[in-house]
Parts: sequence; structure tokens; C-alpha cells
Amino acid sequence: MIRVVKLWDEQGVPCGFCCNGHSGYAESGSDIICSAVSALVINTMNSIEAFTDDVCSCKQEQKSGTIEFRIVSKPCKESLLLLDSLFLGLQGIEDEYGKRYLTISKEV
Repeated sequence: MIRVVKLWDEQGVPCGFCCNGHSGYAESGSDIICSAVSALVINTMNSIEAFTDDVCSCKQEQKSGTIEFRIVSKPCKESLLLLDSLFLGLQGIEDEYGKRYLTISKEV
């Protein structure tokens, strides 16, 4: 299962996400859920880095499928929109395929 946790700063503003695991929907290389989640996550990180001046940190571990992406500066409105877009896309996948393959939660 892929677990995505929305990260929030001290003021309650979204500032990133942590994504880990593999969906287990199909064999590696044929898993459409992992592919879709990866495309959304990587595009969001690349877009924030390319289209904003926000300062970000990213930690990745390929074997476990873990990516932690955090905006360490105050997120600009464009970054917030891109994060909202990511979570909308991920929610659509979770709604379509179920929590068996993808869960989204908020860091408390």
C-alpha cells in the first residue's frame, strides 16, 4: 500500500508530503497505481522547484519508495495550488481504487 501524509507547518499551512510504499496492485513495471502516484508526486516537486522561488527539501529512498518533500520557506500561493492539485489527483486515485492500494492522511 502507498501511504501519503500531508505535512503542515506550525501555522496550519500545507508545506509538503511524505509518500512511501508500493501499491501492490500489479507487478513492478506494470503497476498503474504506482505509476500514477509517481507521476503526480514527481511533477508536483518539479513544478514547485521550477515555477516558484520557494526553498524546498527532498529526501528519497528508492527501495522503500519513500519521498519526503517539504517547503522550508513560507509556501507561496502557487506552491499551495500545486499541492492542492497533487492531493486532488491522489484523492481521485484513492476513490477509484480504494484504500487497499493508497491512503492519504494528515500529519497531526
